Amino acid sequence: MTALACTGCGHTVALDEPRPFRCPRAGDGRDHVLARTDAPPWQPAAGPPVGNPFVRYRALAYPWHVARARGMSDDAYVARVEALDRAVAAVDGRGFAITPYRAVAPARWWKDETGHVAGSHKARHLFGLALWLDVAERTGLVTAAERARPLAIASCGNAALAAAVVARAIERRLQVFVPPTADAVVVARLTALGAELTVCPRRADDPPGDPCYHRFQAAVRAGALPFSCQGSDNGLTIDGGVTLGLELAEQHAALGAGGLAEPLQHVAIQIGGGALATAVARGLAWAHARGVIATTPAIHAVQTAACFPLVRAWRRVARGLADQLAAPVRPAAADATAGAADDAAAARWLHANAPPAAIDRAVTAAAAARSQFMWPWESAPHSVASGILDDETYDWLAIVRAMLATGGWPVVVDEAALIAARAAAHAGGVPASATGAAGLAGLHALDLPATARVAALLTGVER
Repeated sequence: MTALACTGCGHTVALDEPRPFRCPRAGDGRDHVLARTDAPPWQPAAGPPVGNPFVRYRALAYPWHVARARGMSDDAYVARVEALDRAVAAVDGRGFAITPYRAVAPARWWKDETGHVAGSHKARHLFGLALWLDVAERTGLVTAAERARPLAIASCGNAALAAAVVARAIERRLQVFVPPTADAVVVARLTALGAELTVCPRRADDPPGDPCYHRFQAAVRAGALPFSCQGSDNGLTIDGGVTLGLELAEQHAALGAGGLAEPLQHVAIQIGGGALATAVARGLAWAHARGVIATTPAIHAVQTAACFPLVRAWRRVARGLADQLAAPVRPAAADATAGAADDAAAARWLHANAPPAAIDRAVTAAAAARSQFMWPWESAPHSVASGILDDETYDWLAIVRAMLATGGWPVVVDEAALIAARAAAHAGGVPASATGAAGLAGLHALDLPATARVAALLTGVER
């Protein structure tokens, strides 16, 4: 069996906890996020992955462990996954399936999520939450009266669309908190799916940060359930996204088994709130722990020059670690829009010389003083990649840890790079938005040797 524990304070959560979303100690200035404590036993099937990822990887999923602990058989759990998947397909016209992974050039691969449920990877996160809600109700962990509670999310893009599709499929009310600038096409689709929209302008008396997120948190305090893609508000949102990392690992391993590829060395991942990179990094780490892949590729977080709180935080943590170890190289200044070469040199030196215990101490110290490393972006950002302009990277700490552990470093990309990446994706037959292609922009900005084996995630369709 598996468990949840807070990465900030160590508080553990029992499998029979009726609301295992947020650490009860959150709010004391420490970084509190509930996360899985281990990689449960898993024996992958031979060959490339096929079928529904929520069936294939069910033994790694938290809802499956809750279901089994509360007496639900494996067959019954699979039946529920398949039933909910059919309901999603009835709403969106497609259910969950393994998404394409293909070579686009020598030593270059793309993982394409644009044809996924609701047009992005976000539905993975929300379907994982839906499975837990279903299991909790069917096994008596929560009462049927809990269905009266609305679900809530703060988003004006792919996350909101995915939440609306999944909420409609499971017949739950959904409150969506959107900015005044929300795209009219997205708003129309959310309305058609029955979502209850609240427009959230910035107010003079608002605290720093996204006003939509503040209204979302108020709704949760009033009784709504966090149906969001921020692990800090619902740690289980990471669980469904792990399927993407597991798929990527198995798909690349299958290429190697066929003599078509050596182990992957780098993965570039666009960062908004951080749930995507947190989930993919966890899936890759679990695949490595189970021998699916020989090494874990370096994780590279990609943010825009308009808003890069995660890059700023990584630089602060890495700089402190470099100082402790008297490193001959240091990352760029925390607020610099450039400095990739310095970041790369520091990351490589730390990966070769920093003991795991030293990395753990640095990350633990950062968790204890969150506001010194992660705080809301000081101005309202604007970018063609609007979907990764989160004021904060809510799941920042797990990504910082993953980059330090794998030898990766973050990268900041400008508007020209984002536009060029979107054009390259379209030319390659993938209709990704600038947000969805931001990882590809980051891959180019990393300036790696042509022989370096790298992958980018194309995560959202252009609407």
